[in-house]
Amino acid sequence: MSVSPAVQPYPLHAVVAQERIRTALLLLAVDPGLGGVVIAGRRGTAKTVMARALHALLPPIRVIRHSCAQADPAAPWDWDDATVARRARISRTPVSTLVPPPFVQVPLGVSEDRLLGSVDVEASMRRGRPVFQPGLLAEAHRGVLCVDDLNLLEPALADLLLSAVAAGFNQVEREGISFRHPCRPLLIATANPAEGELRPHLLDRFAMVLSADPPLTPDERVEAVRRVLWFAEQPAQFWGLYGAGLETLRRQVLASRRRLRRMRIQRAQIRYLVEESIRAGTQGHRADLFAVRVARAHAALQGRERVKAADLREAVRLAVLPRSALVLAAPPPPPTSPPPPSPADQPPADTAPPPPEGGETTAPPQDPDGVPETFLFSPEGVALDPDLLAIAAHRGRRQGRGGGGGLVHSRERGRYVKAVLPHGPVVRVAVDATLRAAAPHQLIRRRLLQRREARTRGRQVLIRDQDLRVKLLARKAGALVIFVVDASGSMALNRMQAAKGAVLQLLSEAYRHRDQIAMITFAGQRARVQLPPTRSITAASRRLERLPCGGGSPMAHGLALAVRVGGNALLSKDIAEVIVVLVSDGRANVDLSRSLAVTAGGGSPGGEVLPLAAIHAEVLTIAGALASLEMPLLVIDTGTRHPPSALLAELGSRAGATVLPLPRASASQISATSRRWLDQGRTPRD
Repeated sequence: MSVSPAVQPYPLHAVVAQERIRTALLLLAVDPGLGGVVIAGRRGTAKTVMARALHALLPPIRVIRHSCAQADPAAPWDWDDATVARRARISRTPVSTLVPPPFVQVPLGVSEDRLLGSVDVEASMRRGRPVFQPGLLAEAHRGVLCVDDLNLLEPALADLLLSAVAAGFNQVEREGISFRHPCRPLLIATANPAEGELRPHLLDRFAMVLSADPPLTPDERVEAVRRVLWFAEQPAQFWGLYGAGLETLRRQVLASRRRLRRMRIQRAQIRYLVEESIRAGTQGHRADLFAVRVARAHAALQGRERVKAADLREAVRLAVLPRSALVLAAPPPPPTSPPPPSPADQPPADTAPPPPEGGETTAPPQDPDGVPETFLFSPEGVALDPDLLAIAAHRGRRQGRGGGGGLVHSRERGRYVKAVLPHGPVVRVAVDATLRAAAPHQLIRRRLLQRREARTRGRQVLIRDQDLRVKLLARKAGALVIFVVDASGSMALNRMQAAKGAVLQLLSEAYRHRDQIAMITFAGQRARVQLPPTRSITAASRRLERLPCGGGSPMAHGLALAVRVGGNALLSKDIAEVIVVLVSDGRANVDLSRSLAVTAGGGSPGGEVLPLAAIHAEVLTIAGALASLEMPLLVIDTGTRHPPSALLAELGSRAGATVLPLPRASASQISATSRRWLDQGRTPRD
């Protein structure tokens, strides 16, 4: 398997700051039956590079010559139909040879015949019978199958591909042929979330879903550029340093595969993984099954003879977290190994074995059964990587008309849904509807036209202005949820933490459903837009990290800002509706004029202080404006006094708001209540 350094792929252990993905790929190499890995990230984040680097670590395989699917001579029960038939004809042991494992990349424009296999027309005409022509799935067996941009692949082809890999074989029934061959490659898929979302059931087929967008420091980015330039310009020197590490990784994979055959996991350890899956709210049993296999493979990779608590924790992070139905509010746990050292800091190649995965991490105390004493998931939720949530969160899609966002009607772009009478300039004529409108009047119009003009034979259909119909187009659009949070008073800190948690929870689903989240806080003398409309969890986490609290309660200014933000959003082409969620105890005590003066001048205004009744009237007027703009208002009453706030009660009775008393509301309560509003049927807007 000796290859010239000039043509070898970039080594896996030389990639900077991708420790979690490196671990996942090595686990896949140790246990090929794991189910595949999805690497999601922006362009230029070394996704395909790491897939090719994994292929370079795989040991050579022994195959039967002329087998279309790399048949293993030691596994006759796993041969393709052609090899079985050939073996029956020759009645002797087939000739085998040692070859590198294949690396097959699925192009976006692949056809079903090229993927699954089809009839070889030329060979069939020559032999007088149907001959099977193997596809990419046959070529990738016992090797690496890389699917770049899985989210852009034709949905039907993606389903067929994953079904064949999950079953372990490909059965082709078409054009007079019936052929079966094994199909168990190491499946690696990449995706760029900016180019389209991944369907939930596709993600569920993969054992591990990881993000290739870690926040890199400037030094790490400089080191990554330096290594790539070194690899391209001075390959001999580069491999002089990293070549020994590559051989070490190859030996580590081989040894880990042997240990995996003897690896056993205890019943108590399986119960721990199942309980973590239950706490995470996963659906089905795939999370449990994949977590068990990841734990066994991780123990083998670390050189252990039995599964330990650290292996269980890593299995939860890699296999359970991507399937979690919960949203997390804390930063992700640290990686299991330190980042690779810089080449300048490494010893010479003959004395420096590069440890890509570092060994075990410091784990909490363990019981005698090798089960962690604490769960990673609490009953309320757990910390998850925001980038991972944005890519891999696969919740149940909303049912009914609200599924996947609302609809926006326009005459510029979208899907043609119906024809309407034109208002203003005629831009997209609905020819079918126009002809239908003109058809009943053709006989009368021809008679009238014959009396006025002599030449009428050249005109097939006579159309008048009143017949014209234009196309009404509809396209999917999301909702904007504006949180207006009272940051004043003694309850401010609790409200802010709950509201921030609810924002992050809704954002985890908003990425897939085209929804956006905004957050406005009001405290002191004015309100502020702390989070403009966004779908980015990372941007929200950064902006909401520190928020001011305390002072007065300018609720009128907060709702006025919500009217402005929501009105601007409705003018866009991507928002179908706006929902305003007011989180407050109902103690408004700052009038709108004072807030506007502070906003304009930046100082503390003087003048007369309006009575509370006038301030409450302002709030009710602005809430009425929300209703007139068809922006539903949900009021979450966090007050703890009895009776509840009279202002919030009036918002419900006079302004049409829905008031829910949730004293000391948690993030999950606020998020669940807001989500129910989003799940209601949405009416397309023009």
